[in-house]
Amino acid sequence: MDDVIELVARTYAKNDYGVEVWTETSREVFAKVRSVSRMEFFDGGRNGLNPEYVMDVFAGDYDGESICIYAGKRYSIYRVYKSSESDYVELYVERKGGTNGTS
Repeated sequence: MDDVIELVARTYAKNDYGVEVWTETSREVFAKVRSVSRMEFFDGGRNGLNPEYVMDVFAGDYDGESICIYAGKRYSIYRVYKSSESDYVELYVERKGGTNGTS
């Protein structure tokens, strides 16, 4: 694995006023980061997505997180693919306003 990414999990809990608020926890994992294919890019664009990278992560390191941070930028994980022939999962990520914050 070539790179280190942060996987970010959000947990929700009610505050004293009964309003749900979220907190984030993150952890670093090794990943192989590569560009999405042309087909993924154009198919994603037709469906309102903005695909940027595919990140290969050891399946035991991925626990359903929906956000990752790579090279200081936040990405939303929009698709996960696990092959039965591999110990790795492919995380397909995009940049979008709601999960990116100010990074």
